[in-house]
Amino acid sequence: MSDSEAGESVSSPTPGTAVAADDSGDNARAAEPIIKARGINVFYGETQALRNISMEIPEKRVTALIGPSGCGKSTFLRCINRMNDLIPSARVEGELLFENKNVYDEDVDPVALRRKIGMVFQQPNPFPKSIYDNVAYGLQIQGYEGDIDARVEEALRGAALWDEVKDQLNSSGLDLSGGQQQRLCIARAIAPDPDVVLMDEPASALDPVATSQIEDLIADISKEFTVVIVTHNMQQAARISDKTAVFLTGGELVEFGDTNKIFENPSSQKVEDYITGKFG
Repeated sequence: MSDSEAGESVSSPTPGTAVAADDSGDNARAAEPIIKARGINVFYGETQALRNISMEIPEKRVTALIGPSGCGKSTFLRCINRMNDLIPSARVEGELLFENKNVYDEDVDPVALRRKIGMVFQQPNPFPKSIYDNVAYGLQIQGYEGDIDARVEEALRGAALWDEVKDQLNSSGLDLSGGQQQRLCIARAIAPDPDVVLMDEPASALDPVATSQIEDLIADISKEFTVVIVTHNMQQAARISDKTAVFLTGGELVEFGDTNKIFENPSSQKVEDYITGKFG
């Protein structure tokens, strides 16, 4: 778990407080925040992985989290749908509001939360089931009362996979190519109609053609869902995201704002050094 390893602290104007980038660029699109992080600190045992993270993630946009290995990107992503709860040593402090409700309130059911905030992992992980059952499974266990066949087709179309698999829905999802498996996992994530889709380096294990397909897909689904993506590929972040958050070693969020502004004229010298390859 590379992002849980705290490295040397990086100084910033206020530790953990990002430099706000100017959102006046041509690519900025106004949107209400659906996720608000306020003073998030995360510990794995005695090791602090995130330090005082505050940001607001806009609805139905793509927000990219970038930074070197071990800086806390994936840790923050897992805070959003409480996946860190599955790690016994993890402790989260601060507020993380989803639709203005703190997801860490005692009355929040993490399982129900994850129905509203789906997740796609780095390695494609289809179930050892048919293509159809991979997509239908979540609907079935949630007691979906609509037309499951129609919802499966809609999700597969949304993941740009329907035309490739419509004649083999009973075949194993494990028989698909790597890129197809990842799109199947995206179909599985969007089938329950969540509000947010989290993606942890979803294209890092794929070839360039499959990566391009995933990027096109992210652009399409962000019209209906909020997407938060962790990526080590800065060019990918620049291509697909509306907003970018830059984490640096020590678990600090150094800058957050419009993607064009971050990449063309960052406010932080540390961010400029990282983007231009001077460190990281």
